[in-house]
Amino acid sequence: MSIALTHNHGGFGPYTIEDLHAREDDGKGLELEDGWLIELSPSAPHNWAAERLRKYLEAAAEDAGAKVFVAGGGDWEISTPAGVRKPDVFMVPIDVARAAIVDRSPITIPGSELLLVVEVISPGSGSERSDRVRKLQEYAGVRIPQYWLAEFTPRPKIQVLVLDDGAGTYRSHGVISEGALLEAVIEADESINVRFDPCIMTEF
Repeated sequence: MSIALTHNHGGFGPYTIEDLHAREDDGKGLELEDGWLIELSPSAPHNWAAERLRKYLEAAAEDAGAKVFVAGGGDWEISTPAGVRKPDVFMVPIDVARAAIVDRSPITIPGSELLLVVEVISPGSGSERSDRVRKLQEYAGVRIPQYWLAEFTPRPKIQVLVLDDGAGTYRSHGVISEGALLEAVIEADESINVRFDPCIMTEF
């Protein structure tokens, strides 16, 4: 997705989470990074890839009988040391999602509650470095167990990164390309076994 700085909320920044939520658009399409509002502009192919992944993860969770919620679409907010991120796809315990939806407490889900986060990369876009470097550090900092970097072009592939608790960093468990099977286990109240070919990101 493309990315741009935006500083047009009645001042010159830096901004807070309260500033983000006080906007007329409720901060839609914006992340908060170190006090600055970052505009996200995902493409249609990017959104399609993310939605396909979300559906596969949701189906795997249902098969396992796990009490989790698989979110996507850019409207959900999580908190990190930088501020507010809006991952392309993430998995969180169902009670945490319910609290955010029903009780609105907290509105922004703590990143530490996530079981998995997925960012879909558009190679050459302005957000690619953030996904590969900055968010790698942020998500490890709040101890999200797994971080997947998904690419839908030029060939679908997914890099699976698993948190090394001792080091506080992610370790790569390989890059799975189109034609091979991604196999992973996501630990929730029930273990979720995930198995699919990354080509599903571009299938209709």
